[in-house]
Amino acid sequence: MAIVVDIDVLLAKRKMSVGDFADAIGLSPANVSVLKNGRAKAVRFSTLNAICQVLDCQPGDVLRWVDDDTDPGPRRPGRDD
Repeated sequence: MAIVVDIDVLLAKRKMSVGDFADAIGLSPANVSVLKNGRAKAVRFSTLNAICQVLDCQPGDVLRWVDDDTDPGPRRPGRDD
């Protein structure tokens, strides 16, 4: 099971920079990067709410599930084992 975060896609569609987005939702650019790159272990509902408000979207536009068996994506040796 893999949860994919599509913040980068939404930011590109809205032509919004990571810095502007981070300011708007109240996170540091570093924490937005962690979310954007799929390294986050959890997301607070308050953060998800802020993301949806700023990007004018639904939670399902931000997060989606991908079956590892059909789309394994890039593997990181030693980290995904």
